[in-house]
Amino acid sequence: MRHVGRYRLVRRLGAGAFATVWLAHDDALGVAVAVKVLADNWSADADVCERFLAEARLLRRIDDPRVVRVYDVGTVELDGGEQPYFVMDYVEGGTLADVVADPPPVHEAMALAIQVALAVQVLHDHEIVHRDVKPSNLLLGRNHAGQSRVLVADLGMAKQLAEASGLTLTAGTPAWMAPEQVQGGEGFDARADVYAVAAVTHALLTGRPPFRLASVQ
Repeated sequence: MRHVGRYRLVRRLGAGAFATVWLAHDDALGVAVAVKVLADNWSADADVCERFLAEARLLRRIDDPRVVRVYDVGTVELDGGEQPYFVMDYVEGGTLADVVADPPPVHEAMALAIQVALAVQVLHDHEIVHRDVKPSNLLLGRNHAGQSRVLVADLGMAKQLAEASGLTLTAGTPAWMAPEQVQGGEGFDARADVYAVAAVTHALLTGRPPFRLASVQ
């Protein structure tokens, strides 16, 4: 696969169970972009496809510099099937997972933690709970003044707050999840994201999450 729509693929940025994100080039506009393509083994699942496009719609609806922006969607034909994709701004600075691997001085770590909190607050202001706030879902870019800027990405597990308060299904990454999110049972709300922000802050200061959990029991 050399192209997705009009976007020329350059290299893979990351892959998960449901999708792969590519660095690509929009030759028409002359800019680098990030293209998220749903995995081919899920492309025939209507529910998964709808959730994938719902993520794109959420990102598009939030017009804020602290949230990654989506500006195109489409499908690409592969092996006789149609795989959905959406196109986002490419953020060059990597993710906070790179920062956590080599923690910065305390004042820099706290400055980044404040930006994480502000980015997550943007979602809550739009009545969205992320459900999977972790360093690899927080991108590091720069503003026009050259200062570091944290952007929140990957809303694949996000829900409207009105819906999230009744959720009992466990979803997220265990090491960064609030206890009520891990346990399920009575649902959770935006406070689970607040816990995750605190866990990310701990990692920025120490190089590791507050608890090491490989799975949810």
